[in-house]
Amino acid sequence: MTRWDIHPAGVYGVLSRTGTAAKDMSDAGSAMQGNLEEAASAAGTLTSQYGPYTSTVGLVGSALGQFAEHWGRDLLYIAKRTSKSLDGADEATRFYLAGSLEQAENAQREAAKEPKVDMPGAGETGRHAEGK
Repeated sequence: MTRWDIHPAGVYGVLSRTGTAAKDMSDAGSAMQGNLEEAASAAGTLTSQYGPYTSTVGLVGSALGQFAEHWGRDLLYIAKRTSKSLDGADEATRFYLAGSLEQAENAQREAAKEPKVDMPGAGETGRHAEGK
């Protein structure tokens, strides 16, 4: 059993500041995703000169897509890990205040588990969730 010595006002102060920072990071991530898509679209396409005349994503657009694919899972993991940590600290502190140390310990244990990261449209879990 973990020995508990929690200062709730301090916990809630940290949770509030961390939650604000997490929201700012989420907003920046959402903006980045939109900006990458816009930039990839604006970067142009490659057109075959030998017919049939078809266009494919250009080199810059392709590189931006690969960047987003490579880092997207890690960014989603960070968001889920942050959310689980914040929610778990809040829940454990509430149980502690209610005098339920066993439930507080359970909340802490659940919050420490790796989040499952599934990318939209992908059928496999993230490498962090699998311990890779």
